[in-house]
Amino acid sequence: MTADSTRTATIERKTGESDIAITINLDGSGRAEIDTPNGFMNHMLDSLARHGSLDLSVRASGDTASGPHHIAEDTAIVLGRCINQALGERRGIVRMGHAFVPLDEALTMCAVDLSGRGYAVVDMGSNNNMGEFPTDLARHFFESASIEGRFNIHLRVEAGTNEHHVIESAFKAFGRALRDAVARDQRNPDTIPSTKGAL
Repeated sequence: MTADSTRTATIERKTGESDIAITINLDGSGRAEIDTPNGFMNHMLDSLARHGSLDLSVRASGDTASGPHHIAEDTAIVLGRCINQALGERRGIVRMGHAFVPLDEALTMCAVDLSGRGYAVVDMGSNNNMGEFPTDLARHFFESASIEGRFNIHLRVEAGTNEHHVIESAFKAFGRALRDAVARDQRNPDTIPSTKGAL
């Protein structure tokens, strides 16, 4: 990756359960075009793009009769793969980022390490398996994205009683942490940030 390279990716994935197409630009301005059958997930992905300063286009369709799981999981898989592809060899990035994001009574901490290894520690508080986009599915979304995106994420909901606020603060915190982690390191623009020399 050079200083003027474009960090974008487009990936399409079609299975018997879903048809997902995502385009990402890590050096965007927060523009989002989101079209999935899940209105709340649309809202969360829009928040992710805005707070992560990502340009994000998501088109998803497929099985909704069995609930929101397939669309959400498969969207997370493709999103993770797009992040990984757009990062390339991860040269010249800051690599790590973190954020604390409040939303009224809710507060979420998120730390991201673009380490090249997918690992997730996600605590969404009390799990609610009801509704259009339950907290347990939000947890699984972050886990799936981290595995496919080859990044480490620690995300913990510190406070919150309103499910909407809890999940939204989590997506915003992830966006803010990711924004810092993918930022170009002005002091080491051509270096892979690892003692190994590779990520």
